[in-house]
Amino acid sequence: MIPVVCRTATADLPAPLVVVDLAAFDTNARELLGRAHGRPVRLATKSVRVPALIDRALAEGFRGLMAYALREALWWVGRGADDVLLGYPTADLAALTELVADPAARAAVTLMVDDVAQLDLVDRARTAAGEPDARVRVCLDVDASLRLGPGERVHLGVRRSPVRTPDAAAALAREVARRGHEVRGLMFYEAQVAGLPDSSPAVRGVKRASLAELAERRGAVAQAVERAVGPLDLVNGGGTGSLTATAADPAVTELTSGSGLLSPTLFDGYRVPAGHRRLTPSAFFGLDVVRRPAEQIATLFGGGYIASGPVGPARAPSPVHPHGLRLVRSEGAGEVQTPVRGPGARRLAVGDRVWFRHAKAGEVMERFATAALVGPDGDLDVVPTYRGEGLSFG
Repeated sequence: MIPVVCRTATADLPAPLVVVDLAAFDTNARELLGRAHGRPVRLATKSVRVPALIDRALAEGFRGLMAYALREALWWVGRGADDVLLGYPTADLAALTELVADPAARAAVTLMVDDVAQLDLVDRARTAAGEPDARVRVCLDVDASLRLGPGERVHLGVRRSPVRTPDAAAALAREVARRGHEVRGLMFYEAQVAGLPDSSPAVRGVKRASLAELAERRGAVAQAVERAVGPLDLVNGGGTGSLTATAADPAVTELTSGSGLLSPTLFDGYRVPAGHRRLTPSAFFGLDVVRRPAEQIATLFGGGYIASGPVGPARAPSPVHPHGLRLVRSEGAGEVQTPVRGPGARRLAVGDRVWFRHAKAGEVMERFATAALVGPDGDLDVVPTYRGEGLSFG
């Protein structure tokens, strides 16, 4: 599954290493933008974590960044970014103080809030920075989960914002404005749609029900907030797994995507929207054989790159080349060594390389200082990841 050109171009690089096939990356970028049907698509940086690839996606047509940490957002502002939306609230008082003290950063960064306590931290940062009247831009994170049953006791989706109803969102918006800040917009992340493979009729039913519920509630929340504080600049929604469906909601002004650029294994189970193409895996990591403990087992150096989320086999990396390999159930992917077994192991010798796909996208980049970018003609460019830039945002 990993292109020959990628294996050839990186044959002399030491392992463990991570490789990105630029032809597939660019194809995925165009496919994701096409799925948005003309809506702007903001790039989720945590799903990439390689500055050169983030710049490349922006050049392809992504508009604006969604950062996962305030320090990350400030780093991008230092590189010239002028529209960075935080995807999550922050409790980093030092970073908030830096933001408040810098007019250029305040103009470029939009904080995410869903609680008055987060605004209290901004007030403390104002005091610390000696800027009591500093005005920050704020986006309200509104719960997009699906709730069913008596008293809505069944919760389908991630546990994010406590703000759910039009009245609750309007009240928080008024408090933001009362404290002298700008309510720039709203975010609804429907993880139970964007983050779940279409693995069964039940899951597909949940997705349909969730989209129908959101189509009504999202517009009502936006209208309530606009009545409370005035026009909004953005209503953000979706993810790679729901771009086309979320783009159909007239209340949404922009979408967010990132993981689809690398197309990790968790995306293999998603249905392709009608009229579109399946995303192409573009990121791989390679490990070298260091032991041959049995005829059908080869032991590789490194490889314990387990994805976040519910613990289980779906979060483990998957060997994709050579064919006929699988993880050893009793050991899995190990911190220092990863045994693989199967018919493909018989042909492996010490020094040979085995290629894997990660279960998620940007997370694997946290394990590498550099990424090898390979062009269609075999051109090789080794670039720093966030880690390689000396950055660690959590």
